Amino acid sequence: MSDPERLPDTMRAVVCRGPNDYRLESVPTPKPGPNELILKVHACGICASDLKCRDGAAMYWGDGDRFAPFVKPPMIVGHEFAGEVVALGEGAGEHFGVSFGDRVVPEQILPCGKCLYCQRGHYWMCEVHHIFGFQGGVADGGMAEYLRVPANAVLHPVDPRLSVEDATFLEPLACGIHAINRADIQFDDTVVIAGGGPIGLAMVQLARLKTPRQLILVDTHDDRLAMAYDYGGDHGFNPHRDDIAKEIRALTGGYGCEVYIDATGAPSGVAQGLESLRKLGRFVEFSVFKEPATVDWSTIGDRKELDIRGSHLSPHTYPVAIDLLARGLVTTQGIVTHHVPLAEFERGFEIAARRDSIKVVLTMI
Repeated sequence: MSDPERLPDTMRAVVCRGPNDYRLESVPTPKPGPNELILKVHACGICASDLKCRDGAAMYWGDGDRFAPFVKPPMIVGHEFAGEVVALGEGAGEHFGVSFGDRVVPEQILPCGKCLYCQRGHYWMCEVHHIFGFQGGVADGGMAEYLRVPANAVLHPVDPRLSVEDATFLEPLACGIHAINRADIQFDDTVVIAGGGPIGLAMVQLARLKTPRQLILVDTHDDRLAMAYDYGGDHGFNPHRDDIAKEIRALTGGYGCEVYIDATGAPSGVAQGLESLRKLGRFVEFSVFKEPATVDWSTIGDRKELDIRGSHLSPHTYPVAIDLLARGLVTTQGIVTHHVPLAEFERGFEIAARRDSIKVVLTMI
């Protein structure tokens, strides 16, 4: 092992030991094995999935019925991070094509390389599905001063023009790019993005680059709608005030939108989308839900013959995310709203749970 920066024996990390049991602890600093490296983490974003996991959502902890446990505590949490290479295990430089001091970002998934999906090139759907920040000892996350990058990670260099905020936002931005790609946006489409969270606001910027005829954001907070106009949106509607399907039909000659992307995380957003789409439209489901969404499936088939497309993670989109940020075609300005030191992670989680924040970033440098 080469080690130009003498790593401390211990480090600070946010450790999950169970639902609603997150602690700042002193833990051993990881050491790299063959073809592994150690990152000094610069910052780590708090994701809505982090909040849902903390709060005990069944899709993470299991429910004895539909969901088997996904998380493996104790684990260091966090999957939206980037950092600097400070230690290389034997062969890691050649394996990853990196050197000491390089700024890099790993994709959130650690594909096994052996399952049916990995063997067919669909690594983001890996059956084993280890994700940074959810499986202790195997895929510990980035809410820590240092992080071990295993040999099976998918690693990308960070463009030097990117700020710490930009680099930390690469994971959610890359996920948003995949969802936009799944939508197959055409020049004459009316596109609706439902949900003005960090990724939803990124999707507005991304969809504008596809130059659709009309671009609409739906959100329950008017400040998010105002931001969408700044990012190139044409219209913004609030379901607390507006009849969304009626407003969309009024803008489309009574037909409805061609594309509806659900990033609400609310079951009501699904029914809203099915009602808003025109016949032969495309519905892209991006959200992670706390509870099931119930809809009339005859709308999808007999009434409208809709295309229903899922969007999971960020296959092959990190290089695109890095390039778009580096060229200034997408921005994190206005999206990253709070910076909180790692030692105050509990305050960071509290802020992230409020609707007056958008993206909260825990900082280590």
